[in-house]
Amino acid sequence: MCGRYAASRRPEDLAGIFEIDKWEPEETLEPDYNVAPTKEVYAVLDRPLKDVDDPRPVRQLRRLKWGLVPSWSKTPEGGARMINARAETVHEKPAYRRAFAARRCVLPADGYYEWVTGKQERDLEVEGKKKRPRKQPYFVLPADGSVFAMAGLYEFWRDRTLPDDHPQAWWVTCSVITTEAESGPLAVSPAEGPHSLADIHPRMPLMLTPDRWDAWLDPSRTDPDDLRELLAPPPPGLMRAYPVTTAVSNVRNNGPELLKELEGPVEGTLF
Repeated sequence: MCGRYAASRRPEDLAGIFEIDKWEPEETLEPDYNVAPTKEVYAVLDRPLKDVDDPRPVRQLRRLKWGLVPSWSKTPEGGARMINARAETVHEKPAYRRAFAARRCVLPADGYYEWVTGKQERDLEVEGKKKRPRKQPYFVLPADGSVFAMAGLYEFWRDRTLPDDHPQAWWVTCSVITTEAESGPLAVSPAEGPHSLADIHPRMPLMLTPDRWDAWLDPSRTDPDDLRELLAPPPPGLMRAYPVTTAVSNVRNNGPELLKELEGPVEGTLF
């Protein structure tokens, strides 16, 4: 799954990486080292500009709220639960299938966090002990330091309780697509701990390599079977993972220190 990630790149840098044609300086977000559901995040998308006669899509960098609210939803309350969409079923689930066909985006990140429950803690759980598991967070990122481009969906939701000219009348929300975690060896493995992403968690965000960005973002591609081919996992061996401070487990903590690599897992949370 993807429940937390880091996104520190500046919009100017993202504009160069993704060949952005349009972004508004007033939509600039501060670097966020502990992105959590319901926060505003950057999304790259191809869409015609408003109030312009040219119908051709323009590549834009937009601010979206993480947690998809389907257009048909009566309230936005379910958005916090719809942070992830499974690649295997995204084309058929009512909450996601319309967006999958027409509203796809890329959510740029430095990498994502995932938590591993230590072996001793898991053994206690199996034995039925009531001890609360202590989990070691890992930061997962491309081994070459490139942008972690997560496949995403976005959707528009109209708040009918507000007038048309209200600035919050429309919500634009998004979801991260996840897939099975890689079971092959990591490009760089910790001395102690997991040697594959599947050792950390059975799911992972679907990373799109640059050769798929244009096809994924192209709104003229609407055939589900054609689009599903783009959901294939990236080539193996591109990722690394390392342990980070347990401070990241508290969403109130935020700063580059959360990305600092530890020499090994925190005592009591050994893999």
